[in-house]
Amino acid sequence: MKKYKQRKSSLVAKIAAVGCASLVLAGCIGFGFASAGSTGSHVEAFGIDEMSTSASQAESASLTQVASDEAARETTVLSSTAKRDISKGIKAIEAKEEADRIAAEEAARAEEAARIAAASEKMAQQQATAPAPVAVNLSEVDWNVGKEAFIAEWTGRIDAYLAGSPLAGQGVTFATAAWTSGVDPRWSPAISNTESSKGAVCFKPFNAWGWGQSGFSGWEEAINTHVAGLANVYGYTISMAYAQKYCPPNAEHWFNNTLGQMQLI
Repeated sequence: MKKYKQRKSSLVAKIAAVGCASLVLAGCIGFGFASAGSTGSHVEAFGIDEMSTSASQAESASLTQVASDEAARETTVLSSTAKRDISKGIKAIEAKEEADRIAAEEAARAEEAARIAAASEKMAQQQATAPAPVAVNLSEVDWNVGKEAFIAEWTGRIDAYLAGSPLAGQGVTFATAAWTSGVDPRWSPAISNTESSKGAVCFKPFNAWGWGQSGFSGWEEAINTHVAGLANVYGYTISMAYAQKYCPPNAEHWFNNTLGQMQLI
């Protein structure tokens, strides 16, 4: 009985040992397969990822290069076009400015010629009908010198005549107005002396000629208005007929006094 129990115990121990060995072997084999599978998958996956990354980087680099080349070409084209466009624009502007300048000069010459012709015609008409003393005692005004020379000459002469008076320094205004209206440049300054002692005694503000019934805002406005009025209402220069119209009560005195002042200019 005792031997039977020992054999039975030994058999159970052997079976248990074999079972443990089988379990250990199965675990090792399973771990080996798992490790092998895992290693293979990792190696395989690593190789794919590496190839994919390399391809992606190459493609990205290629696209970047293409984009850079395209941007460079566009910049070059735009720069070249801009230079051509600016150059054409500048030339067009310069051509227009030159054309405008020539047109302005031609217009100024035409206007000057018209002024000279009109003034010369007025002077000739009045000389043909004026009394002899006026034609003899007043030197002729030379309109053919042109606008700039005309204004420069008469500015100096009128300024010298008006020196020390309230109208001092207005020579250029008188000369320019005379050129514009085509009248004797001495006429309005001389009347200012006859009517107000060259602006010293004005019956209305800045009205040195007894002209109308109102004053003016300044000498420039007053001079331009008076000279234009002489051209429109009277004529080219002084005459007895104009004296009778300008100052009916005392026309002869007015005429002689004004003519004498004109001869001083």
